[in-house]
Amino acid sequence: VQLQASGGGLVQAGGSLRLSCVASGSTLSRYYVGWFRQAPGKEREFVTFISWSGSITYYADSVKGRFTISREIAKNTVYLQMSNLKPEDTAVYYCAAADRARVSIAIMAKDYAYWGQGTQVTVSS
Repeated sequence: VQLQASGGGLVQAGGSLRLSCVASGSTLSRYYVGWFRQAPGKEREFVTFISWSGSITYYADSVKGRFTISREIAKNTVYLQMSNLKPEDTAVYYCAAADRARVSIAIMAKDYAYWGQGTQVTVSS
């Protein structure tokens, strides 16, 4: 599976951004696609994931009610809509794919075998 993330940028606190992750390669229906983030000096942090069918989603408490994950099957794309952004959301955001046959709830970085390059999100106060 190959993943390509995009959509990062600079935004003021309270603003919104939408990240995209285009997936290609293997049978995508067997994977969860998740988003992680990593701020300078911190460990990579789980944000959210979605099943390719869209029937399963899971969010970190820190983003519940502000971030929404979705997918567009026709474009092989997973989106992360981020609203009411806060300075503490500043990080490099990564999309990744986890095999559903190996994990039921994929919230650890080690659950994900495939990673895209990161996209920088900076939220100014």
